[in-house]
Amino acid sequence: MKIEHLAIWVKDLEGMRAFYERYFQAKAGEIYHNPKKNFYSYFLSFEQGCRLELMQKAEIPDNQNDPHLQYIGLIHFAVAVGSKALVDSLTEQLRTDGYQVVGEPRTTGDGYYESVILDPEGNRIELTE
Repeated sequence: MKIEHLAIWVKDLEGMRAFYERYFQAKAGEIYHNPKKNFYSYFLSFEQGCRLELMQKAEIPDNQNDPHLQYIGLIHFAVAVGSKALVDSLTEQLRTDGYQVVGEPRTTGDGYYESVILDPEGNRIELTE
């Protein structure tokens, strides 16, 4: 078994699509629109086969999670970028481009080398080697 895709409700569908395409080399499929439900989505594909679905519907309320606190439930997803050097350089590129780094690059107690950044809408992404 494998995780086929994760889904995120977003406010800015095009902005979030562009973010994941630019920094994570995701490839977006065609936009999907269901006019009866006022629902829009993109499936973004990654090289190793997992996909990320970005979904937008006007009446979805804001997420109550604070980007600096942890809560029960799905809290992050990790993207393996290939090396410690790439973790460091992508972290710095995202910081330079104005994205928030909430966990500096480090080796964790369980042996991962990672940093944690927030995407444009505050979702946590671990960058791992």
